[in-house]
Amino acid sequence: MSHGHSHGGGGGCRCAAEHEEPPEQRGLAYGLYLRIDLERLQCLNESREGSGRGVFKPWEERADRTKFVESDADEELLFNIPFTGNVKLKGIIIMGGEDDSHPSEMRLFKNIPQMSFDDTDREPDQTFSLNRDLTGELEYATKISRFSNVCHLSIHISKNFGADTTKVFYIGLRGEWTEMRRHEVTICNYEASANPADHKVQQVTPQTHFIS
Repeated sequence: MSHGHSHGGGGGCRCAAEHEEPPEQRGLAYGLYLRIDLERLQCLNESREGSGRGVFKPWEERADRTKFVESDADEELLFNIPFTGNVKLKGIIIMGGEDDSHPSEMRLFKNIPQMSFDDTDREPDQTFSLNRDLTGELEYATKISRFSNVCHLSIHISKNFGADTTKVFYIGLRGEWTEMRRHEVTICNYEASANPADHKVQQVTPQTHFIS
């Protein structure tokens, strides 16, 4: 399966040891999976139908290797994630496997429902170069000013570390959720394209850190 598109450069990565809240509070922080409309969630190019939904699970269950998604025809995956309200997205965790199937680049797009691989040619709202994360503790901080009013999030896993297919075991989303008003639902459902003014940043360096 060829999508016929090229990829621009992603951001770098900085890691630092950092001690924050205890594990039980950390799990609550990554509770946005409860605000995903799983019935409408799509994962394009998944080798097993419906497996993409399984990676959105409680933070405490991220080490469960029985639930994962693997790409099918090539290394790319595209998650279309509708929320049940408005989300201010603050951080993302991407946990992969021990081999080269681990994702190496992640591109984020906001409020583009029913996104396809053909749409990934457009400028993403933010791009991350990923490190290998086998424990699900490396967070990539989003530009909150761009992701403060998100009703739909698309995550494009565009590259891995050299394997034919990509495996993802856990995706954690950290942020705030508020109930969506009726007119906002209409705007989210019918927005066809983002404002070009929102896509001026060519390269982004994410703030990343390990948390013990």
